[in-house]
Amino acid sequence: MAGSDIPSVSEEDRGSSVVVLAALCVRYLPLAIMLAVWELVGRSGLVSQQMLPGIGAIAAAFLDLLQSGELIVNAWRSLSRAATGLGLAVLIGMAVGLLMATRPMFRTFINPLVRILYPMPKSALIPLVMIWFGLGDASKIFLIFLGCLLPVIVSAYNGARGVNPFIIWSASSLGASKDEILREIILPAALPDILSGCRTALAFSFILMVSSEFVIAKDGLGFLIGSLGDGGNYPAMFAVILSVAGTGFVADRLFGSFASHRLRWKEQA
Repeated sequence: MAGSDIPSVSEEDRGSSVVVLAALCVRYLPLAIMLAVWELVGRSGLVSQQMLPGIGAIAAAFLDLLQSGELIVNAWRSLSRAATGLGLAVLIGMAVGLLMATRPMFRTFINPLVRILYPMPKSALIPLVMIWFGLGDASKIFLIFLGCLLPVIVSAYNGARGVNPFIIWSASSLGASKDEILREIILPAALPDILSGCRTALAFSFILMVSSEFVIAKDGLGFLIGSLGDGGNYPAMFAVILSVAGTGFVADRLFGSFASHRLRWKEQA
């Protein structure tokens, strides 16, 4: 019979789905509470709704920005800059960190530069970067690159330095070359720390993307937030702010899933 070909959902599968749904609700409950408090504060009159628009007004402004294409165009400009700066920082930062861990002479030369630049607020370099690179994409990409570079360098260095030296000595005694030891032993062992540093750099890329576009941009999400705020269009301004926050949240969750997939061998070990 045709009906007999339809698979039935077992009670066990149904129960597991309920558990997963309940876990998701608990995980994202703080976001729902924040939105509820936001709405209540505006409606209660504690803060003027002109300065703190309601969720409905922000949602309507978000739809208007989407339909006009203004949000999409500026988001594309911002995210392309962030992706370029972050990508360069990950590639160069991994190489520098691993070289610092495996080449003492290289570490002696680079380590003081890393120590000086790491605690420095990268947004403080905006005036200098404006002089060097002007108002084009290069200035924003450089700031994002510099801010994301140092966490990757430090994480790659710490991860590589944490490898058990007896494993390296054993591989070397068995005839493994330095390149083979780096590729087959040090890099896999340092990968958890490297991915953790990349995740930190991902968050920094969004912060620097917006802060640099406040000052040295003619487009982008940071520029859009500033121009809407200056024009008194606060619902649209908050719509862009929440769009940046939502995009950063999604990017972090996707990277977290990627990192978990790459490190699944740790759970199996």
